[in-house]
Amino acid sequence: GCDSSLNLTSQKATGVVNGIFRSLRSIARARMHMKQFNSIHNPGSNTLQEASYKPLLKQVVEEICNPDRPDPVDIEHISSGLTDLLKTGFSMFMKMNRPHPGDHPLLIIFMVGGVTVSEVKMVKDLVATRKPGTQVIVLSSALLTPHSAIELLFATDRLQPDTDI
Repeated sequence: GCDSSLNLTSQKATGVVNGIFRSLRSIARARMHMKQFNSIHNPGSNTLQEASYKPLLKQVVEEICNPDRPDPVDIEHISSGLTDLLKTGFSMFMKMNRPHPGDHPLLIIFMVGGVTVSEVKMVKDLVATRKPGTQVIVLSSALLTPHSAIELLFATDRLQPDTDI
């Protein structure tokens, strides 16, 4: 709401900062229903008092490439055909394991909203070290730069469709 710093008032600055925190809380609430991927913040422990940041994309890829292969909690297998549908239906009555996302030699990740170059490199490196031989394809709706990521988070109304077609 300000065209220059001369017109900036304390009330306008407070309104903008409150809007930023509302956006951040909304983003956090979007993951509240998840059991495994509900936070990107690790507060540390009693012995190690160092807080850390673990990106959501890194958490998902590590879960997919986990060699111990527990059943993923927040990642769901969706049946693609009649045969898969029958297998899924019978698995309710018999002890059949659901297919794990890491079973296939091709991993396709699509990031809605955008992905940065560093995130693509992180995915490539994680898959190469934890699951060698797996081909990974990262697709996205946009390639984000630091400026565009901040602009998408705080400067646009994400609930209104883009009508600049």
